[in-house]
Amino acid sequence: LKIKQALEHAVALDPDMHDAYFGIGLYHYYADVAPTALKFLRFLLLMPGGDRTQGLREMAQARAHGVLLAGEADYQMHYVYLWYEHDTARALELLRSLDARYPDNPLFLERIAEVEERYRHDDAAARHAWQTLLTRAEAGQVEGARAADARARLGLAATLLDAGEDAHAITVVSPVVTAQSAAPYGAIAAAHLIAARAYDHLGDRARAITAIDQAIALAPRDDPQSIRSHARALRSRLRSAAR
Repeated sequence: LKIKQALEHAVALDPDMHDAYFGIGLYHYYADVAPTALKFLRFLLLMPGGDRTQGLREMAQARAHGVLLAGEADYQMHYVYLWYEHDTARALELLRSLDARYPDNPLFLERIAEVEERYRHDDAAARHAWQTLLTRAEAGQVEGARAADARARLGLAATLLDAGEDAHAITVVSPVVTAQSAAPYGAIAAAHLIAARAYDHLGDRARAITAIDQAIALAPRDDPQSIRSHARALRSRLRSAAR
């Protein structure tokens, strides 16, 4: 609340400080769309209410006229459109605009691929985004090219698996293991799990089991992607099928 009040004071002093409208807009928007329990808590704390429409308008003002936060406004607003406005097309438009302006930042292509896959279920579009990121990473055109290369390979290989292109998926993901990619977190174990699934589809049980064992052994201790449980489930299924 104090931040909101400070931003409103800044705007009162200088109406052309458009960047300040981003924080004000975020407050107005989320104070309106927040769950009922949080709205009740806001009422108890005597915090002012929100206005979804006004908040969107203020964030758009920061995006259109801001000097410092135009890019950040686009990135935060893509979540607003995905999670609350349910406007996937608009979210993708913002992400593509960010990628066009900052092509050396791999994050935006990653998000495009994830949104295409999870929200639009467009595997071909997701594959295209991952392939574009891989091409840029291989050419050294993005920041953290090595990590971006591994992330792109994992994403691309997963879409190839879904498309039934198992041999191609193995070819794409194998360099992650060869390079011993430390990033993204758990990349090597994830690569082994993808390879295991591909070998399983190809009917190569021995290589699938070997890749499963590697995935389990190399998964991070906290295993945020649940690689071990997925690998063990696959191994159990393979052993049951062999009986």
